[in-house]
Amino acid sequence: MITGGRTRRSGVGLFAVAALALSGLGLSGCGDRSDTAGRPAESIDFSILSAQGQASAGPLWQPLLDDLSKAVGAPVRPHFASTYAELVEDMKRGEVEAGWFSAQPAIDAIQDADGELIARTVSPEGLDNYRATLIVKAGSDITLDDVMACGRRYSFGLGDAQSTSGTLAPLTWLFNPRGIDPERCFSTVRSNNHERNAFEVASGVLDVATSNTVSAAALRAQNPTLAEQIQVIWQSPPIPEGGIIVRGDLDPATKEKIRSFFLTYGQGNGVEAERQRRVLSGLRYSRFNAADDDYLDPVREMMADQRLTTARAARDASGVAEAERELQRLRAKREVQP
Repeated sequence: MITGGRTRRSGVGLFAVAALALSGLGLSGCGDRSDTAGRPAESIDFSILSAQGQASAGPLWQPLLDDLSKAVGAPVRPHFASTYAELVEDMKRGEVEAGWFSAQPAIDAIQDADGELIARTVSPEGLDNYRATLIVKAGSDITLDDVMACGRRYSFGLGDAQSTSGTLAPLTWLFNPRGIDPERCFSTVRSNNHERNAFEVASGVLDVATSNTVSAAALRAQNPTLAEQIQVIWQSPPIPEGGIIVRGDLDPATKEKIRSFFLTYGQGNGVEAERQRRVLSGLRYSRFNAADDDYLDPVREMMADQRLTTARAARDASGVAEAERELQRLRAKREVQP
């Protein structure tokens, strides 16, 4: 959940901050993971990186967390924070044992917090990907060409600096290829969660904002009147959906219980399976599929591309070389995969 909009007009700027952001279970709340590695947990803190924020996401996730608690034999508590980076740091410090992470923060958790990807979410339509979008108020007559013309005509809302669809995807696929710096393009740039951005676009507070197809589906279900006031003017290529991350130093038996829980949840027949599918429906999921680290490689390419753009703008030769090597590695890996 991102609380409070922040307006940026000058200085180092929001997108420089975004560029920097790209560069067994233990006992809950213990910062020293070496003391608790491999021990079964007395309780589990489960982080939720929701674009909709705690108030909206908490009640939807609670039934699933209650079921997870029964499966692992320990209390499971939802864990929220004010930014994506903070939740990654919470896992790094040992304050979080598992959680749902969107793609870019999932990569950060794997790289910086010894996280392990064990499952990925699948939409009700059977998709394990989604798309970033650019939205305007319906009837405003603002087109994508109008937005790309810049001239500081419009106010702009985007997501957290580590949001895949709210920041990384629009930079990678929309602004960077056109040589556009959003801070110089728009009259103001405000950072918030997708739910808040959608409300401010619909109410006319913001002219343009980033969103995504998952958030749009949730908005249509929860507030169809508000959803009708929003128009999509751009969609990105597919982005890998988020997934379930567990700490690498989990107790192996507990880790396997968590993995098995997600991969079997809502599957099969009978009253209990039907109840679980209703829980998943509230989250806009149909099931969880198995996943490993390679699943997130398309987002790693986006992150490397953004680092390359930033390094070129700063005339950082070593940064350019490093980003180019990473892009070359990822693209070569993609070409040999089936």
